[in-house]
Amino acid sequence: MRKKERFEAFLDYFTTHQPIAETELEYETPFQLLIAVILSAQCTDKRVNMVTPALFEAFPNAEHLAASHFDELFPYIKSISYPNNKTRHLLGMAKMLVEEFNSEVPSDTKELQKLPGVGRKTANVVASVIFDQPAMAVDTHVFRVSKRIGLATQTAKTPLEVEKQLIRHIPREHISTAHHWLILHGRYVCIARKPKCEICPLTHFCRYFEKNVLQIVPESNA
Repeated sequence: MRKKERFEAFLDYFTTHQPIAETELEYETPFQLLIAVILSAQCTDKRVNMVTPALFEAFPNAEHLAASHFDELFPYIKSISYPNNKTRHLLGMAKMLVEEFNSEVPSDTKELQKLPGVGRKTANVVASVIFDQPAMAVDTHVFRVSKRIGLATQTAKTPLEVEKQLIRHIPREHISTAHHWLILHGRYVCIARKPKCEICPLTHFCRYFEKNVLQIVPESNA
């Protein structure tokens, strides 16, 4: 199957069966989502959602967080992966928002990446989810799933390479939702160690299934 056909099959399935797909991070404001995405780096959304209610209550906006200090913030996120670095990132991010962005989360991905703790993936998530921009954030799930099912080539070695391939072939109006389709599929079906091919609805166009399941020759009973 050609790549164009794989993309068509991918879009056909998800636009039909899961037209609405959203982040599983819990938030109410752009500032809260920005915090949650920074915390989610190398950490599960479930764990982040356990921490953020108390965190958001204590620091409801950039001004409150910017006025805080390490020892005050750290206890709220100590159960998150890399809490020391993330504490420093959150404090630096809040101070920059207050000092350079009038306490508002910017919509431009380049501006977002100026903030401490915000890389390309985080910036794309915020731009996509909050500002409905056609930005494709490539995390480990998107990277893995897009290569497995054949939307990205096996020669793509970096998230940026995968991002460019996905953006090139997915219609602009579906890019932000496609990000969530790939994440959720990778989180619950196409898992890292043992993909659940037996329940996957994408096997009819999946390159991994074609090469690793269909081509397995059953042992002879003789």
